[in-house]
Amino acid sequence: MYDHGYGVDPYAYQPPARPSRTAGFLRTVLSVLVLIVLVVLLSWGLRTFVFQAYEIPSGSMEETIMPGDMVFSEKITYYGSDPKPGDIVTFEDPDPEHSGRILIKRVIATGGQTVDLQDGRVYVDGQLQDEPYTRGEPSFPLTPYYGLTIDYPYTVPEGGLWVMGDNRTNSQDSRYFGAIKKSSVTGKAIFIYWPLTDVGPL
Repeated sequence: MYDHGYGVDPYAYQPPARPSRTAGFLRTVLSVLVLIVLVVLLSWGLRTFVFQAYEIPSGSMEETIMPGDMVFSEKITYYGSDPKPGDIVTFEDPDPEHSGRILIKRVIATGGQTVDLQDGRVYVDGQLQDEPYTRGEPSFPLTPYYGLTIDYPYTVPEGGLWVMGDNRTNSQDSRYFGAIKKSSVTGKAIFIYWPLTDVGPL
């Protein structure tokens, strides 16, 4: 049936209604908000479960890691294994006066092993350690923080780690605060990514 000008032809082409500017703006805002939420969640997930970036504030790991270096500490390795001697780890400072601070040191001994310091040298289970990263600096005992006693030879408790800075004459480490808890480790330092002059694996 055709309409000869007396009404509207129901079969005639009708252009689609254009969305209002308000609806388009709201959709854009919603898309941006969803994108921001996804980015925040992704960033949180990576930092919580995969890796964390840290800036090194002190010289306790010189010359391996220099003050101002930026390092990546990854967390995946220790989901399936424990830290071992030689690993450079980041961990929560056990000193009650600096709760929440993150430190970085090298693992020297693990739970059940015995550490001894003799004539500035480090022995683990009676074996003299080859430590080229110290550049020959002596490893003398330190005065522990108030209320703590460390006697040598020192047996690392199960679930603990004995950690020391590579810069043995300028590092407050397990000689100062004792063995750290394995559970306090936040990751394994694997790479220096800044500055460019220091970029490289650890």
